[in-house]
Amino acid sequence: MIISLFFYLFSFIIVSCAVMVISSRNPVHSVLFLILAFFNSGALFVMLGAEFLAMMLVIVYVGAVAVLFLFVVMMLNINYSQIKDGFQKYYPIGSLIGLILFIEIILMINGDNVLVSQKDSLTNNVPNTHQIGAILYTDYIYIFQISGLILLVAMVGAITLTLRDRPGVKKQNIIDQNARKVSDVITIVKVKKNET
Repeated sequence: MIISLFFYLFSFIIVSCAVMVISSRNPVHSVLFLILAFFNSGALFVMLGAEFLAMMLVIVYVGAVAVLFLFVVMMLNINYSQIKDGFQKYYPIGSLIGLILFIEIILMINGDNVLVSQKDSLTNNVPNTHQIGAILYTDYIYIFQISGLILLVAMVGAITLTLRDRPGVKKQNIIDQNARKVSDVITIVKVKKNET
């Protein structure tokens, strides 16, 4: 009974926050509602016994993505009138996509194959972190490695695209630093007693 009550409470907060994310006029408020929705989703994962997924959701999405998005939104000078004009232009296609997603959610809830079978449930004594690791590093190891390589290439590409040579900026030269002698940078002075 108490578990069902908490489930409905967290679910209601998530749905309410999701509505506020898309209906809030201020983008900063939207991001704050998104962070609240992530925390409540993490609480639902804890109730399901998936503590690792809950912590990853909170650390990755709240700690990195949502906070980064919040700082970007706060630093940008956003013209709200242009956003409102664009919203009116894309309202019909957005409504159609929202209706399709709503129908898919209803079909998924009513489907029989969505229910997890008893042998695949998390009720056994193996922690979910071990189960995720066993599946991730056995069945999906190639996909996991390919996704890591794609992220590495994206990171190197982003650094390469944003790296600019700026005049007057001091740069580190490792070869020069390693070739320096101690006598070139430090002068040892013997101070006599009672002298300042």
